[in-house]
Amino acid sequence: MNNSSAPLILASTSATRADMLARAGIVAACVPPRVDEEEAKAALRAAGAAPRDQADALAEMKARRVSARAPGALVIGADQVLDLDGEAFDKPGSREEARAQLLRLRGARHHLFSAAVVARDGAPIWRHVARATLTMRTFSEAFLDRYLDEEGEAVFSTVGGYRVEARGVQLFSRIEGDWFAILGLPLLELAAWLRVTGALEE
Repeated sequence: MNNSSAPLILASTSATRADMLARAGIVAACVPPRVDEEEAKAALRAAGAAPRDQADALAEMKARRVSARAPGALVIGADQVLDLDGEAFDKPGSREEARAQLLRLRGARHHLFSAAVVARDGAPIWRHVARATLTMRTFSEAFLDRYLDEEGEAVFSTVGGYRVEARGVQLFSRIEGDWFAILGLPLLELAAWLRVTGALEE
């Protein structure tokens, strides 16, 4: 339950993040941040920002944008970036792109950086970036094509083209890190901070 007098807002259109909060009993309205993520990512990468810093900056951008329109509210911005040897991956835009990404990830270890930033009145007041490490097994191309057939358009919804909470778990030989961060939101750290501020019960 959210006991704070300040409303809580999730600056996101992510059904997964909204569901995570709802299942945890954290009541938050969902408001689209309306930021040009592609332009922002291009600018960050042109400036040489590391994948971790890209996730943090994008989360802050979303939180700030919605917070400026919602005086007094606690606004949560979140973003996730996949890091393969320093290269950031985006959500695939087509089956061919998803297949190419998964072939590059096959047999390799990569990191997921999940950032959350809370803003109030247009300024960030809390932030956290969690890192998870995932190792893909050396699957066959026949398995990959069957996986893509079964997942369909779902592969376009996540960086790397996989959902570890669904069939995507079969792509991996090892997963290390906080489960919620892997899904895209460092929920334990966020909930702990909300309790400290009085937005959640101690």
